[in-house]
Amino acid sequence: MSLEVIFPDPNEAEDDGLVAIGGELTTDYLLAAYAQGVFPWFNKGEPILWWSPNPRMVLFPNEFKCSASLKQTIKSNKFEVKTDTSFKEVIENCAVVKRFGQKGTWITSNMRDAYIELHRIGFAHSFETYQNGKLVGGLYGVSLGKAFFGESMFYKVTDASKAAFYHLVQVMKHWNFDFIDAQQSTNHLKSLGAKEIERESFLKLVKETIQIPTKKGKWELKF
Repeated sequence: MSLEVIFPDPNEAEDDGLVAIGGELTTDYLLAAYAQGVFPWFNKGEPILWWSPNPRMVLFPNEFKCSASLKQTIKSNKFEVKTDTSFKEVIENCAVVKRFGQKGTWITSNMRDAYIELHRIGFAHSFETYQNGKLVGGLYGVSLGKAFFGESMFYKVTDASKAAFYHLVQVMKHWNFDFIDAQQSTNHLKSLGAKEIERESFLKLVKETIQIPTKKGKWELKF
């Protein structure tokens, strides 16, 4: 991981979190960004924008709240969940899923290619939900140290993305990961136990966790 790319201090940014404009969507830029508590987010036709909002939404694995309905879904075995077997398909589905109040997608072709390359070199991972052999939900993100930086999720069947997230949390617990970064607050994430913390506190957590060797390569659902 290269830290030769230095971003402006996120603590100096406004609360909306805009840290920098420009740069490149390369593995060096992306890894350096996550290691400094920054992530890219921009729409098609815009320059690359790098963000670190205040506050930051995070989930500490041991604080995960599993609803009774989700427990029932997991016990029913209606879904099969895998990791790192269909990363490209997951990110492509995340790019086309429709979101309330949002036109188009921020996952441009360049963005897809950048994260697919991160996956190829072992830093980006996907959790995939299958039903009757078909991909019906999933999520992807980046792992550094003992942190998972969630990027996006999708579902085609009710609870499919929740099942993927449930298994992500179980893996994080098993590997004693420090936190899952959810970036920005939503009521759904809050219902799962995620909470907002001050950006300064988040950046300290990131600085500490990246000192730990990253679990690179293909992840397996064995715990």
